[in-house]
Amino acid sequence: MVKENKCMNHKKIEISWHQTDRECMKVNQKNEVIYLTFPQLDNCDFIRHGFTTRMGGVSKGIFASMNLSFTRGDEESEVRENYRRISDAIGFEYESIVTSDQTHTTNVRVVTEADRGNGITKPRPYTDVDGMVTNVPGLTLATFYADCVPLYFVDPVHRAVGLSHSGWRGTVGKMGKVTVETMNKEFGSNPEDILAAIGPSICEDCYEVSEDVIEEVREAFSKRYWDELFYGKENGKYQLNLWKTNERILLEAGVLPEHISMPNLCTCCNPGFLFSHRASKGKRGNLAAFLQIMK
Repeated sequence: MVKENKCMNHKKIEISWHQTDRECMKVNQKNEVIYLTFPQLDNCDFIRHGFTTRMGGVSKGIFASMNLSFTRGDEESEVRENYRRISDAIGFEYESIVTSDQTHTTNVRVVTEADRGNGITKPRPYTDVDGMVTNVPGLTLATFYADCVPLYFVDPVHRAVGLSHSGWRGTVGKMGKVTVETMNKEFGSNPEDILAAIGPSICEDCYEVSEDVIEEVREAFSKRYWDELFYGKENGKYQLNLWKTNERILLEAGVLPEHISMPNLCTCCNPGFLFSHRASKGKRGNLAAFLQIMK
């Protein structure tokens, strides 16, 4: 359903929100840049975070306008200007960004000061990294999306954070659980203390998948959850709910239900506001999730 976004604090935009009993995301604007935040994470005074929209950048054509991918054919100078604009809007330094190298793995990298600028001011010295965790103030984790699921993690006790990318393969591999376990191992994070958020991504109504995908979901999750995670159709295809599936993973990892924020916002339902691979048939730029411990 398309309606006025009542969580918006600056500018009226028609957005298709999915009705749930959770808080909706907050829409923020600085100059022409529009980005999203989670109210629960906004209340953490030691972090900055955000999820980008298509609004406020300088890219053109299918990349218009806040494209944050260097690898999809956009002009590098325009992508760099987009990074400068979103950095200024959210409030972190362009040079502080550390980027992932996403290949649908469940590999999580522990990010240190030596990683500052990886993928932005210098080449990344790693590959196959879909998640990152850190307890270093001033580093800004960045992961990328156009339908897959962003996962945010904040430990307010040990002042550590994590940011992970979870498509269907990462979801079947339980990337959320792997990230929580990595934060526990590296920083002593108790899952019950962690605040987690599932970011804007494709909704169940838009995400049709084949039998082979569902077979992997069935293997990864108990049968008692199948009805809430997917349903079959007469054409032999299935609709998969990545939001509920990732929520189930976080609960299994020990995150408390009241500590999990849901997006209620589908990328595919909102292709003019958010990049969607499925809606655009692959002709698109990338959105980005950002998360930083402030100095």
